[in-house]
Amino acid sequence: MAENIISIENLSKSFGDHEVLRKIDISVDKGEVICIVGSSGSGKSTLLRCINRLEHQTSGRILYHGKEIRDVQREINKYRAKVGMVFQSFNLFNNMTVLENCMCCTRKVLHLSKKEAFDRAITHLKKVGMAPYINARPAQLSGGQKQRVAIARALCMNPEVLLFDEPTSALDPEMVGEVLEVMKELAETGLTMIIVTHEMAFARDVSTRTIFMDKGYVAEDASPDVLFTAPKNPRTREFLSRYLAG
Repeated sequence: MAENIISIENLSKSFGDHEVLRKIDISVDKGEVICIVGSSGSGKSTLLRCINRLEHQTSGRILYHGKEIRDVQREINKYRAKVGMVFQSFNLFNNMTVLENCMCCTRKVLHLSKKEAFDRAITHLKKVGMAPYINARPAQLSGGQKQRVAIARALCMNPEVLLFDEPTSALDPEMVGEVLEVMKELAETGLTMIIVTHEMAFARDVSTRTIFMDKGYVAEDASPDVLFTAPKNPRTREFLSRYLAG
């Protein structure tokens, strides 16, 4: 039986009178690669930010290994060390080198020794092809390189789950492929991943489950074989019509 890591129960989120998420129920098991697709404004990124506790839900529960995450900063920090996030805007520290970006969190949060943090950073920078750039600063890197460093930094925390919030949306088209390739390789290692993406071919080829969101609801949650070839929900079919026609 698959090991459950995250359970989202009856989750809703409002900003003032605007309800962005409506009664979301999702269960995430170990080793799953879940891609979340949908039109802009459907609540995809807000859902990811709620999972990572960057936003607090209006109602409902998020459980990690069956335990609800309380709004205690120490507990949230511990949770985020296990449920990492890669942002569309990279969020690297511009005043630090690539190596320092990858070492800082493991030193401050995990309290690794300098050598342990260094070894871990080099291991993951090699994994994403960025080891030759350890002394560069973010301003000297392309968008694709910055995102690969951001992925390496997240991996340095040894997360159990990695969240990706549209990781290629800020990249030039020619740089998208290099980041998607790194993510595909990560998926093949068995890392549990939840990915908000507009890259339909990637979602079809890499995800074990694909979720289509519409107007704050989970409109369809199915295997990519079903969702991309025979979607059951009319809104899913409408959203994917251009892709399906292609």
